[in-house]
Amino acid sequence: MKKVYTCFCTDVIHEGHLNLISQAKKYGDVIVGILTDEAMIRFNRFPTISFEERMNLVRELSDVSEVVVQEDILYNQVVRDIRPDYIIHGDNWCEGPLRTLRDNAEVLLQEYGGQVIDVPYTYSEEVKRIDQQIKEKLSMPEYRRKRLRQLLRLSPIVKTMEVHSGLTGLLVEKTVVENHGELDQFDAMWISSLCDSTAKGKPDIELVDMTSRFRTIDDVMEVTTKPIIFDGDTGGLIEHFVYTVRTLERMGVSAVIIEDKTGLKRNSLFGTEVEQTQDSIEHFCEKIRAGKRIQLTDDFMIIARIESLILERGMEDALTRAEAYAAAGADGIMIHSRKKNPAEILEFCDQFRETDRETPIVVVPSSFNSVTEEELIRHGVNIVIYANQLTRSAFPAMEQTVKDILKYHRAQEVDDRLMPIKDILTLIDEL
Repeated sequence: MKKVYTCFCTDVIHEGHLNLISQAKKYGDVIVGILTDEAMIRFNRFPTISFEERMNLVRELSDVSEVVVQEDILYNQVVRDIRPDYIIHGDNWCEGPLRTLRDNAEVLLQEYGGQVIDVPYTYSEEVKRIDQQIKEKLSMPEYRRKRLRQLLRLSPIVKTMEVHSGLTGLLVEKTVVENHGELDQFDAMWISSLCDSTAKGKPDIELVDMTSRFRTIDDVMEVTTKPIIFDGDTGGLIEHFVYTVRTLERMGVSAVIIEDKTGLKRNSLFGTEVEQTQDSIEHFCEKIRAGKRIQLTDDFMIIARIESLILERGMEDALTRAEAYAAAGADGIMIHSRKKNPAEILEFCDQFRETDRETPIVVVPSSFNSVTEEELIRHGVNIVIYANQLTRSAFPAMEQTVKDILKYHRAQEVDDRLMPIKDILTLIDEL
């Protein structure tokens, strides 16, 4: 019998999968690869059940001869180890980012006369209903809240993008890109105090109250499933911070980052140009401990942001604070810098990792933006946050559109650089 191979990355077996297996059976023995969680999160939704449970779902199908582990989204290992005569897949991989997977399979099979089979993708109300149920499950607080910790175990680095509305959340949620034969997407979302305030036309001085900021979280959570990291500024008074922690945890937010400053909060990128007061180690540690005591689950993370390098207090002060904050219970350390060169950030990471191999390190390369994710991984960084790029990219485009319409007294001159509204609306799912 010839070997027919297909790959599943699903939590539910529905009529589309059964049809695919039925078609595959016509060509020979059916071997199904189950994509690992690590590979799956690079281009698909986060699994809602364990890898072993996904394996067992397929083992129970009578027309499947063998179930194997597929550790990479590309088919190189599959072809090397199994040498299938056919690789079969729904025809939804014939266009878009998934096309790179089909091209990879086709090139590998051509070397020995194998063939790719495209089966019409199953579209039905039942499949749509199941897909919607999976999405709703992924967005539930009890599943979403723990997903950042899961990602830290599965990913070499958690790629996090700023969002400030439901629409920007959808953009980050759904964008998958192909690059040099690989597929990739963002892992998490950052709800920034700066961008939230800017979107409301307010200064970034903790002026926008938490109730308003929680509304932004609601808008994003309602239409997305990725984990959320919340910018908590200074955290405010300890007595207020504990309520913030409890609310964020209940909402399903994965983490809050608070910075060790006191008084009127000013954006860190101003550095020493404006008066900024760093909190004492003892008081900030007590704020961390108070937040950890109030938590109801082990899923939620409190990450301590160190401003020593921003305020030019030196590397030793930054490392001393990092050690103290971790000892106080911080679930991660964020180190920040205004410098264009990442050298001092990387030096901090190297020195911190000499004594602490476990506590996650978070960086925000807004100023030192030449550093690559690969380089950050080598220095022990676990989470990278692109903290304001969506806001900064949108404003120049909108400003130019406003100017041109005023200049020409019509909209024709700007039309060629505008996305058709129907393309934007395709991001928005209908129930």
